[in-house]
Amino acid sequence: MNTVPDPFHDARKKDGILRCPFQGETLPMLLRHADVREAARDWQTFSSDAPFRVPIPSEEEVRSMRQLPIETNPPEHTDYRALVEPFFQRAKQPEVIARVEALIAAKLTAALARDSFDVINDFALPIQSHALTYLLNVPESEAATYIGWGIHVFKVSGGPFKKGHTLEDYLHAQFDRAAAQPGEDFFSALTQATYHGRPLTRDELMGFGNLTFAGGRDTIIHSIANIIAYCGKNPAALGYLRDDPKRIVHAAEEFFRVFMPLTHIGRVCPVATDVHGHTVPPAGRVSLGWAAANLDEAAFPAPTEIRLDRKPNPHLSFGFGPHLCLGAAHARLIVRTLLHALSTRVSAVTVLHALPHVEREAAYERPNGFDALTARLTPVAA
Repeated sequence: MNTVPDPFHDARKKDGILRCPFQGETLPMLLRHADVREAARDWQTFSSDAPFRVPIPSEEEVRSMRQLPIETNPPEHTDYRALVEPFFQRAKQPEVIARVEALIAAKLTAALARDSFDVINDFALPIQSHALTYLLNVPESEAATYIGWGIHVFKVSGGPFKKGHTLEDYLHAQFDRAAAQPGEDFFSALTQATYHGRPLTRDELMGFGNLTFAGGRDTIIHSIANIIAYCGKNPAALGYLRDDPKRIVHAAEEFFRVFMPLTHIGRVCPVATDVHGHTVPPAGRVSLGWAAANLDEAAFPAPTEIRLDRKPNPHLSFGFGPHLCLGAAHARLIVRTLLHALSTRVSAVTVLHALPHVEREAAYERPNGFDALTARLTPVAA
């Protein structure tokens, strides 16, 4: 697996867009790196002030509140984001780094002791869930609840959307608890925060909580699974990183680029807008094709090749512009720590069973992670 497929190549070269039917709309998906960056920056033309309609498909059926801060524009977005950014920056604190290192070391020890392990459910999901408790500064015991929700908060694995009542009930309970007995955690900070001189409403609290639990869940799990599968198909990779741990930073960014879990995201045009010859009607949507932009030969030499030493690497896997991903530091901490632990302690990864997930839409098919992945790890000789 030294290359990745590019289902958007021909359309990107020809028109720069792919016309994609979604929920009764035909959305032009921007495919070129420069176009996606420009649109992500131009929030007046391509607006995020569109409750439920930023994700594709839209999520009116699975949640009852606007996600914050992602479904707002500047300057509101800037002010909302400032309220929660300190928690997402905890991933840079030595205490949190040490806890993530210990977590991944423990999970790797357990996996090494077994003849085989479920990469997704027994490894990636617990790592994501426990690490989230460190980020939010809540008791680590809460991870058991997060693990119980499964891979997706809103979606049955491999199946349709499900109602978000379980998550919403949990968030209501946490905000009620924080209001009555505030502490030093994420929920307490929000219940005590003010926005433009007033307390946050319950809908605003829920909007922050909803995005926090839905936004970085399957993306982290997806990244972990893809890295382990890659190491199984490319046995020299672990030795390459072991020989010089400084290589891990560039390797992590390349994995983020080629294994982008979020194919695209929506923006809404307030007025009729021409997008490469496609007329978007007022309140119509445009898709920003993150995954396609990450494979644009205008930005990346040999873009379908996985090059662990790629530099520069201006990938868009954490977005671009004012809506740059809040969880970027957290994702980088987990992936870099995982690569360091794997390269230090594992000599080989054997993939025993893999069921790739294929994102099938009317206009494209894109391999995107795994629905199931079982592997065996061989330790480095003492």
